[in-house]
Amino acid sequence: MRVLVIRHGALGDIVLTFPAFEAIRRAHAGDVVVLLTTAGFAGFLEKSPWFDEVMVDAKPEAWDLPGLMALRRQLRGFDVVYDLQTSSRSARYFALAGKPRWSGISAGCCWPHDNPKRDFLHSRERIAEQLAKAGVKVAGAPNLSWLRGGVERFRLPAKYAVLVPGASAHRPEKRWPEQKFGALAVRLAMPAVVVGGKDEAPLAAVIRSFTQRALDLTGKTDLSELAGVVAGAVLAVGNDTGPMHLAAALSVPSVVLFSGASDPALTCPRYPDGGWPSVLQAPHLSGVSVAQVVAALP
Repeated sequence: MRVLVIRHGALGDIVLTFPAFEAIRRAHAGDVVVLLTTAGFAGFLEKSPWFDEVMVDAKPEAWDLPGLMALRRQLRGFDVVYDLQTSSRSARYFALAGKPRWSGISAGCCWPHDNPKRDFLHSRERIAEQLAKAGVKVAGAPNLSWLRGGVERFRLPAKYAVLVPGASAHRPEKRWPEQKFGALAVRLAMPAVVVGGKDEAPLAAVIRSFTQRALDLTGKTDLSELAGVVAGAVLAVGNDTGPMHLAAALSVPSVVLFSGASDPALTCPRYPDGGWPSVLQAPHLSGVSVAQVVAALP
């Protein structure tokens, strides 16, 4: 059979879906499994053991007829589709695909996830429940060996902590102040490695102004290298953002900071066995002290 998996979202959404990706691959060991995702994750997920092919979804608007026709060609020819995106686009994708056997929320699909409380479930449990209705059991920790290594060029310390001071650029309320990250770096018993996108370099500069032991890797890693850097850490502290999901998924002891802008019950990073990292939440992260974070360190 030809099997399609649809998953977009931010890095954290992708990482929380790792156990489901492995479960689908296991359930379709003899089949061709194809992923439809966005451009930013295609190259990254091509390196995983879960997919025979990765396609890029341009996400055409409803008025973009040529784009929709191209998407229709991508969606056609599959025997089974697992729509793990389950967004407002789902009904359109179901129709464009020709309504094959489908797991998702689209009206008329053969494996509907019709739990009225689905939006109140954590992403991991919501996706696992959806797949269970299609006979796919999500169980056990996924194999993430493909995320480790490949970071020799950074000459990392033998023992280090990862700090993640950034978050979505349009969500500044999700950021613990970089000055407090700097004060935390001073108190750690090991060097800190600061990771994030290039736009977060100013945050790393503030942290390094507190201690030159901190290593700035913001904007210097692709997703695979970011995962390799995170995998080698003995500790990770950061905001509710993608690299912290990688840390937890890779079993790195973690402290995750949540403001009132998001709900850890729905989106918190998770360890491979489903366990939860240490979570500190406050309506405004500026009110969380360095001493509180130090006390929460594993």
